Amino acid sequence: MTRIGIFPGSFDPFTLGHLATVRQGLRLVDELVVAVMTNTGKTSLFTAEERVAQIKVATADLTGVRVVAAPQMLTVAFAKQVGAQVIIRGLRDAADYTFENSIAVANAKMAPDITTVLLPADANNVGTSSSIVKEIAAFGGDLTPFVPANVSAALRQKFGDGM
Repeated sequence: MTRIGIFPGSFDPFTLGHLATVRQGLRLVDELVVAVMTNTGKTSLFTAEERVAQIKVATADLTGVRVVAAPQMLTVAFAKQVGAQVIIRGLRDAADYTFENSIAVANAKMAPDITTVLLPADANNVGTSSSIVKEIAAFGGDLTPFVPANVSAALRQKFGDGM
């Protein structure tokens, strides 16, 4: 039986922290579906299609990764739709743990057959968020420590070449 996991997120933009979580998640499942989800509380910089394309490039060297734009639906409903047994989530800090644990508890009530796994960030990615990355990009900062090269190029295109 193939173990399928999903790694849901808005990924706006996809960071090196997200990539590290994908790599960690692949140690736990045979196939990891990176699901570009809709966050109704955020306005996206990139379209879902742009984010999917960026993530596909960033994960092209990894076996077992599938990247999709997920429809607007609950994460557990999408997990069931793709046959996932596991939801992978990354943690940068204690605030993430509190937030993600609450979601994991709600998901377990709705879908007790799906396990949420919370993976801590490695030391290089603690504190890195998409919001911080967008701020650095907007002011022309060096994105090298934060995002894959293809995402850096896409951010430069959105914010101009002042980098």
